[in-house]
Amino acid sequence: MPKYPFDVIEPKWQRFWEEHKTFKAEEDPRFPQDKRRYVLDMFPYPSAQGLHVGHPEGYTATDIYCRYLRMKGYNVLHPMGFDAFGLPAENYAIKTGTHPAVTTAANINKFRTQIKSLGFSYDWDREVDTSKSDYYRWTQWIFLKLYEKGLAYEAESPINWCPSCKTGLANEEVKDGLCDRCGTKVTRKRIRQWILKITAYAERLLEDLDGLDWPEPVKMMQRNWIGRSEGANVRFRIAEPLAVSHEAKLHTSSEDLVIEVYTTRPDTLFGATYMVLAPEHPLVETITTAAQKPAVAAYIDSAAKKSDLERTDLAKDKTGVFSGAFAINPVNGAKIPVWIADYVLISYGTGAIMAVPAHDERDWDFAKAFNLPIIEVVSADKPEAGKDYTAEPEACRAAEGWAVNSGQFNGLPTAEAKKRVIDWVEEQGFGKRAVNYKLRDWIFSRQRYWGEPIPVVHCEHCGAEHGSPIVPLPESALPLTLPDVQSYAPTGTGESPLAGITDWVNTTCPKCGGPAKRETNTMPQWAGSCWYYLRYLDPRNDTAFAAKDTIEYWAPVDLYVGGVEHAVLHLLYSRFWHKVLYDLGLVNTKEPFQRLVNQGMILGEDNQKMSKSRGNVINPDDIVKTYGADSMRIYEMFMGPLEVTKPWLTAGLVGVSRFLERLWAIAEKCAPTKRCAPAERNAVPQSGTAPATQNISNYDDLVRLLHKTIKKVSADTDTLNFNTAISAMMVYSNELAKLEQVPRQLWEPLVTMVSAYAPHLGEELWEKLGHAESVSKSVWPDYDEKLTVDDEVTVVVQVNGKIRDKFTVAAGTDKATLEKTALAMPGALKWLEGQTVVKVITVPGKLVNIVVK
Repeated sequence: MPKYPFDVIEPKWQRFWEEHKTFKAEEDPRFPQDKRRYVLDMFPYPSAQGLHVGHPEGYTATDIYCRYLRMKGYNVLHPMGFDAFGLPAENYAIKTGTHPAVTTAANINKFRTQIKSLGFSYDWDREVDTSKSDYYRWTQWIFLKLYEKGLAYEAESPINWCPSCKTGLANEEVKDGLCDRCGTKVTRKRIRQWILKITAYAERLLEDLDGLDWPEPVKMMQRNWIGRSEGANVRFRIAEPLAVSHEAKLHTSSEDLVIEVYTTRPDTLFGATYMVLAPEHPLVETITTAAQKPAVAAYIDSAAKKSDLERTDLAKDKTGVFSGAFAINPVNGAKIPVWIADYVLISYGTGAIMAVPAHDERDWDFAKAFNLPIIEVVSADKPEAGKDYTAEPEACRAAEGWAVNSGQFNGLPTAEAKKRVIDWVEEQGFGKRAVNYKLRDWIFSRQRYWGEPIPVVHCEHCGAEHGSPIVPLPESALPLTLPDVQSYAPTGTGESPLAGITDWVNTTCPKCGGPAKRETNTMPQWAGSCWYYLRYLDPRNDTAFAAKDTIEYWAPVDLYVGGVEHAVLHLLYSRFWHKVLYDLGLVNTKEPFQRLVNQGMILGEDNQKMSKSRGNVINPDDIVKTYGADSMRIYEMFMGPLEVTKPWLTAGLVGVSRFLERLWAIAEKCAPTKRCAPAERNAVPQSGTAPATQNISNYDDLVRLLHKTIKKVSADTDTLNFNTAISAMMVYSNELAKLEQVPRQLWEPLVTMVSAYAPHLGEELWEKLGHAESVSKSVWPDYDEKLTVDDEVTVVVQVNGKIRDKFTVAAGTDKATLEKTALAMPGALKWLEGQTVVKVITVPGKLVNIVVK
């Protein structure tokens, strides 16, 4: 087979598509709503390393699907852009002094060139860059809307802190508890942060998952992250007298001396033998006795040096310190000690727990470590009359059962005990039923330079006059752009590098006209990616993030494809912002992404995740240069189902290349007689229509195979099962390759289907057939269902499940005839001799299984 000249063909058609804007999407009213599709890839962060072969997997899948949809008569929006704010560009700026914008622009140019080299049918006129001021102007505008709705607020919050670099670190900069830059052990530091109240939307974020066509594991991850639970908030009063300092007494009222806890197991309240506060809990300083102050202070300092992951590690030894204070268990009046321990986090629940060591592993370990009492209050077996349950249990048991040692609730099964205890707690006035979420409010700000400036100022005068020093910028002042700076180094105080640029920080309050200071925290990388799918709809609009009619034309995203690593944060944050915009009447749907597909990871040839450190990264530029973009596209889709993880094997490209070379060779056997008219395109032949000039003995068989192939490729492309669609096209092309001369009507439908998968070759073959217009403007071939059904079928004969014979009959033969024929087959008769037939199981068109004994 001749090697087709991909190195000439591919640049040729890429230039054609760009010059003719072949894939430009327009809001054409002639397309009804059910003939519009918005197909989106998760846009990339443009790193300096460029793409590796794993990146284009999802891009190839959506491109095939979009090309298929266009030929099926759909108006398709398929854009691409770049998630351009990011930590690597800032770290590079700190090292080299190169402005992050310069680095980012160079990386984007590299990514764009690589993406275009693979022939993806993006509408490049809609490209977005989240670091451009005309984009982040609207990110800032949305932030102001969040602030206006009370969903953005300031509070002190802990950050990862490197004592050596003297800077805050993002979670991804902390590796095994150490700073990724210098290797110093990371500690915690409290600092002023902007926080978004995502918890206000927790219930809706949970409920609306049910209506989404998403993978169930992703839905489950979001449900678990939101973590809805039902239980009770219970108040434990601090026992008096409390031996605290005189200063603590002056600033404390009796109402302050209450610890509130949330529990999903109110039925175990009688088993609470001690309490634990997180080291950061505001009551710690108040209730700690004078005698315990030094020990508590030392413990808090030690806890501040640990990450949340270290603190909650189930395998670690439990540590803690007694506060000196006691609380009163409200259900039985027991006086129980209040401890401080780092396994309780301030970020979860109320930052305090009632400890029930008999039925919680962490509480059990802590109680054993510090010799605290353990009381069983749930029995695995139904309680027996007269049996003593007061002995300390031999092991922790968290399962449900029956209440014991629980006063008037003894003997109740767990479910009933929960309800009865909550009712009683509410009647007694020391608690109430509650719904809680593991989801915490979103710490939104970063102490960085390379991010969107937060569009507010701090004004002391307005703070004194109106109670809040925060003054939002007017919309007319947007975008608030980043200043040019000489140094991107951290300030050493935990504040953003922007804090050191006094000319930028010092400004005028837009409300009172007095002196004010700009916000120096910036937004996280998540901000720009929360709403980018909306900006694609109207990327050059300078009066709104997108026009209402454009949103109504395209939204929501019909298919969203990306890695499962974004299953929680990106998708959850985008859903949150979208719901806020929906409540403001700015978008037309409750959810942004109707269908989600996660492509599987492509591993290196060593079966490990591709990474620069492992040296197993495959550069797509090398593959394109050696085998061509179409070969790489076909290979990535042929490796296996889209959603599964699979290893890269460069040798596998050889077989795919041969398939494309075979298509090139077939084209030489199908010379066009004339330039065809539009009405002649993709006329799929029927049986009995063989060209008189060509003597093809198996023509009708080929027609049937063509119709079967069209049906298979259509169905598999529609459902993103690309590997089996490719296999079907390979089988059909093998049959065509056997012919000395290939009839146009058997060839052209295959060219059309191939063009979705290997678009450069498809365009070239289409042109060879005499077409002047792009193959993407053609019509996807139809099939005749009658011609996809075989006239005859082979039926397997089994005896007790083992194959003994087979026979051929007309398709649709009834069960009685199949059974009669099977029982008379020589292969079956041999095994039926001397046996009794118990029953006959028939699967029409496939098998007859004779069961004997």
